[in-house]
Amino acid sequence: MASSTEPTAPNEAQLLDSARFQTNNTMSPKPQPKQQLSKAMEHMRFAVTVDPIPHTPTSISRPPPPPQEQAQTQFTPDPTIPTENDAYGVPASIAPVRAPPSRSHDPANNQKRSDPFSFGSRYLEEGDNIFEFNAWDHVTVDSTYQAFSQQQYAAQRLDPVSDFDRKRYMERPEKWWNQFYKNNKSNFFKNRKWLSQEFPVLADLGHPDAPAAVVLEVGAGAGNSAFPILQNSRNPRLKIHACDFSSKAVDLIRANPLYDETCIRADVWDVASPPSAANTGLPPGLAEASVDVVLMIFIFSALAPTQWHQALCNIWRVLKPGGQVLFRDYGRGDLAQVRFKKGRYLEENFYVRGDGTRVYFFEQDELRGIWEGATSAVDGERATAGESAVDVTGGRMLVNRQRRLKMYRCWLQAVFRKPGGESRVATSRLGGGGGDGKGEEGDVEEGKGHMEGEEKGDGDEKGKRKGESEERRQSESNGKSQADAQEQDNGKQEVIQS
Repeated sequence: MASSTEPTAPNEAQLLDSARFQTNNTMSPKPQPKQQLSKAMEHMRFAVTVDPIPHTPTSISRPPPPPQEQAQTQFTPDPTIPTENDAYGVPASIAPVRAPPSRSHDPANNQKRSDPFSFGSRYLEEGDNIFEFNAWDHVTVDSTYQAFSQQQYAAQRLDPVSDFDRKRYMERPEKWWNQFYKNNKSNFFKNRKWLSQEFPVLADLGHPDAPAAVVLEVGAGAGNSAFPILQNSRNPRLKIHACDFSSKAVDLIRANPLYDETCIRADVWDVASPPSAANTGLPPGLAEASVDVVLMIFIFSALAPTQWHQALCNIWRVLKPGGQVLFRDYGRGDLAQVRFKKGRYLEENFYVRGDGTRVYFFEQDELRGIWEGATSAVDGERATAGESAVDVTGGRMLVNRQRRLKMYRCWLQAVFRKPGGESRVATSRLGGGGGDGKGEEGDVEEGKGHMEGEEKGDGDEKGKRKGESEERRQSESNGKSQADAQEQDNGKQEVIQS
C-alpha cells in the first residue's frame, strides 16, 4: 500500500524564492496610483480619498490560505450596494456620515444658517468651534486682536508716506485710478449681487409696477453695481446714471455688451469738484433735485478728508427731496487697515495703497457728523439718519480653516434721507448687515471673498501692493509726461537737500 504524505508548510527560504520569481498580480498586488486632485482640493485628500488596497512595500508575499480558511473569512457583498468606487476613490458601500445640525452646510439641517444667500444670521456662541464655518457674523473683536491693532497703528504713524510721495498721491488721484483700471479691466471685479439684500429698495425699484426712478451711482467703476441692478430690473421706467472720475472706468462701462443708453448712461464726473462757470458741479445729464437714489459703495473712502464737504454738497443738490443715499464703506479696525505696512500712512485713518489709490477708514459717530454737517450747509436741513439707519455691519470674522487664521472685517452701512416728499421711492431699510462687500454668496465663497479685494482698488487684498520703485517705473512707462518726470526729479532733489 502506498503511504500518503501530509503536506508541509513552506519554510521562509521557499517563500523568498517564490516571491523573487512571482509574476501573478493576484499574489502580489501593485500599489494603487495616487488619486489626482486639483490644487484647491489637495489639502482635503485625507477626507475625500480612501486607498482601497493597503500596500506595504517591504512585506513578503505569501500564498493564499487554504480554501477552508477562505470560506471562513470571505465577505459576501450585498447585491444592493454597488461595487464600483464612488468619487475620489471612496467606496460606494461606505455610507456618508451625517453631520450634526451645528455643523451641517445644508440649509434644511443647519442651526447656524437659515439660507445660503441670507447674510448676518450666523452668530458665534460659547462652545462653538470657530473653524466649523468660513465666516461668522456680528463677532466682537477679541482683546488680542485689539492690542495688535493698536501696535500696528502706532508703527504706521512712526513711518508715514514721504512728503514727495504725499504730493504725488494727493494732487492727481485720478491718474492712479486710470492706471488701476487700465491694469485690471472689468474682469477683475465680481458683480455685487448682494446689494438688493443689503438695500431692499433696489429690488423694489425693479418691480414691473414700480414708479419711474433715477438712480445715480457715484464711483461706478467698471459697472459691477449698475449692471446687476439693471439685469434684475423689470421696470422700464428705471434709469441709471453711472459716474466715475476715471475715464478708463467709464470706457469699461461703455464697452460692456449690456450697455444701452436707453436705460443706463455712463459719464466722467468728479463728485468733489466745486461749481464754476464751466462746471455746474452736477453729473452730466442731470439737474438739481432730479435723482431718487444715490448709490455710494466704497467710494467715499477714496476721497481726501478735505474733499468730503464739497462732495456731499454736490450729492445733496442732485438729490430730490425725499430721496436717499445708500452708503457702504470701510470702518476703522478693518483688517485692510491693520495690515498696512510702513510708508502707507497719510494721516489718521487715511492711507495710500501700493497701486497709488487712497482709502479712509471711518468711525460710526464720525460718519454721522460728516453727513449732518455737510447737508446742513446746503439747505439748512440735515440728513435724517436715525440710530437704525447707520449701522456697523462689520464684526464679521472670516476663517481660513486650512491655515487656522481669523480675519476681522468691518464696514459701515447707512441710509441717508433728504427731508421732503418729492421722491416717490420708499425709504430703504437696512438688510441683514452681513453682506461681504465682495459680491460673494455661499459658504465657500464667504471664506475667501473678503481678502480678494473686489472693492475698487483694494490693493492689499489682491496682492497689488508694489514697491515704491516699481510704482514709479510703472507710472513713467504708462504715459507720464516729461513735465511730470521733471517734477519728480525736482522733488527728489528737494528731499535730498532737506
